[in-house]
Amino acid sequence: MAATKIIDAPRNGHEMAPLNTRARGDGTHGVTIVLTAPQRNSVQSVDIPGAEPERAAWSGKMQFFLSIIGYSVGLGNIWRFPYLCQQNGGGAFLIPFMIMLILEGIPLFLIELGIGQRMRLGALGVWNTIHPWLGGIGISSCIVTLFVALYYNVIITWVFFYLFNSFRYPLPWSECPLNGTEVLEECAKSSETTYFWYRTTLDAAPSMDEPGGLKWWIVLCLMLSWTIVFFIVMKGIQSSGKVVYFTSLFPYIVLTIFFIRGITLRGAGAGLMHMYTPKVEKLLEPTVWLDAATQVFYSFGLAFGSLIAFGSYNTPKNNCVRDVLLVSVCNAVTAIYASVVIFAILGFKATVNVDRCIASNSEILVKNHFLEKNFTTSDYDIVIKTFNTTEMTQLKLSECSLAHELDNAAEGTGLAFIVFTQAIVELPGAPFWAVLFFTMLLSLGLGSQIGILEGMLCTLFDIDIIKRVKKQHVTGVVCLFCFIVGFIFCTGAGEYWLKMFDSFAGTIGLVVVALMEMIAVIFIYGHERFTEDIYQMTGYRPGLYWQLTWRYIGPVIMVCILASSVVFMVIRNPTYGAWNADLGMVEQKNYPSWVMGVALAMILAGVLPMPIVFLMRSFQCLKVDLDIHQGSIRRNETTASTKEMIDNDDDDDDDEDDENDFSGPALGGHVKTQSDFSDDEEEDKPMTMRMMMMRPTTTTKTSNVLNVPTSRKPNYKKDAYDV
Repeated sequence: MAATKIIDAPRNGHEMAPLNTRARGDGTHGVTIVLTAPQRNSVQSVDIPGAEPERAAWSGKMQFFLSIIGYSVGLGNIWRFPYLCQQNGGGAFLIPFMIMLILEGIPLFLIELGIGQRMRLGALGVWNTIHPWLGGIGISSCIVTLFVALYYNVIITWVFFYLFNSFRYPLPWSECPLNGTEVLEECAKSSETTYFWYRTTLDAAPSMDEPGGLKWWIVLCLMLSWTIVFFIVMKGIQSSGKVVYFTSLFPYIVLTIFFIRGITLRGAGAGLMHMYTPKVEKLLEPTVWLDAATQVFYSFGLAFGSLIAFGSYNTPKNNCVRDVLLVSVCNAVTAIYASVVIFAILGFKATVNVDRCIASNSEILVKNHFLEKNFTTSDYDIVIKTFNTTEMTQLKLSECSLAHELDNAAEGTGLAFIVFTQAIVELPGAPFWAVLFFTMLLSLGLGSQIGILEGMLCTLFDIDIIKRVKKQHVTGVVCLFCFIVGFIFCTGAGEYWLKMFDSFAGTIGLVVVALMEMIAVIFIYGHERFTEDIYQMTGYRPGLYWQLTWRYIGPVIMVCILASSVVFMVIRNPTYGAWNADLGMVEQKNYPSWVMGVALAMILAGVLPMPIVFLMRSFQCLKVDLDIHQGSIRRNETTASTKEMIDNDDDDDDDEDDENDFSGPALGGHVKTQSDFSDDEEEDKPMTMRMMMMRPTTTTKTSNVLNVPTSRKPNYKKDAYDV
């Protein structure tokens, strides 16, 4: 029989490409169908009666690139990476970081982005389409993403509170409040910025067992945060795609301003030398390599489902390999660039603190006649070296060391809201720099939160029932639910709960999901098929580097991260830092047993869906659970940018492969026809999900195997010719 080819008007990117994935060898591709749609200037839906609308797409390459940058470059680049550099060998830490970036981050990044672009589905649809037994991966990813979205927006809430207070002069954290004529004891025992953080902002409780009531100012800021996030993501990439131009570019503008100002400050060089002086001996410690691998994993935002969602909005011919390399380089350079800015300013703060320390010691020495009033710096150095530790304690002298000041670095909220705010106070025109800094944190936080929610919502919309509801309504319900649950972060124990969520909700679950993703794509979907997909989409065939990292090195690294995380969680008694108002300092406390029960429940909620779905579908407990899988295939077939879907070669080898091929047409698998079925065999076999999808109809009309809508569609033109 001659091959059939469908030829149409000039293509406009809304084509369904050849239905068989491999050429027959004679230059033909069997059946080719091309659907020609009217040109569109913006993201719209194709109105297909009785079918799903066309999948949304990026309005341009720049919008996609900025969205990925805004998502992957987040708060961790500002307050986590500099701390890791300082604690793990300074400049030497860049060696394990770059190695883990090449061996772990980039390969897994391409898997998520590439499979999303290939399938044009969210996380739930992708894994159900690869194999129904893997549907739990998408559910686990969605649950873990929900946990992270809950507490990530609380950080944005705190940033809002600080941003509003940055418009005051002088800055409210620049001096301790007075109780009549005396400084409050709690502030005097700590510091101005520490007091403002724990008492004014959080009104911190003494423990998680005594949370206190809701703090109304935090509740209002949390409501503002979720309201802004809702309006940004309520229409998907049609609305969030416009915001990323600000959230992605503005942080680089602010970092550059701080960089120019920072390197001109006194002590900036000392801060940079302290941070980047390589301590090569640190590389012999396994924890340094583990920290590097963990930082790479979380800095890319892997396993959240967001990268899969972003990739699914790309055109089928987008060069995702180039995107992965560009974003990876940009992410690493941003982390290093931010570290330079942070430690240049922290070097200035340390220098100022040392000068104050020397001035305080000098007053004591002059008062006790150890120094003359007109002393020089060399005189002070000579005298201070004559005292031992006991004498310095008796005279209440402090150790004024620049290295000691720089060693007292912090990470996370401690760096952003305590250490860096103290440095800002020392700058001339402090309110201006405070507004710039917290606006940068706000844009970084919103960029990541947009990506997190987009991944979760895209996963939800792979469910057939939810697809029938307007996205604005679903987004509104999700944001309202998160806002209500977020009340636990608005109590006096809010920061303690956030650290608990950060330590347990988004660690083990994400690593397990990432490991299962790699196994699913490389070993179940098949590394050869995925390699062919990348080649068909980009024209580049992944070589030895990709094959080794995908099949061997990447999974081993993920297993090491998972095992070490579990071991450290077991052998180290989990604690949290609680604020002690009497001592004016943070003290470590053990988590209450009921809180550890909540933490264990969150870990299980993020992991158990994978084995549960696997067991239920493998034992046919979900015989009629077809909504997600069939909907996924149907979306691929009606999406205007679908690529090769069906392998219909006549070779005997291919026929043998097809018998063991569990993939649907969305994956390039063989589409069963009437001749492929044996009535006797079908009657003897129990009904499975695969058989229900492939079961031939008994109607007298021609079977519509591809589920392509048969209703008249005047906007499309289709011509068929025998060649």
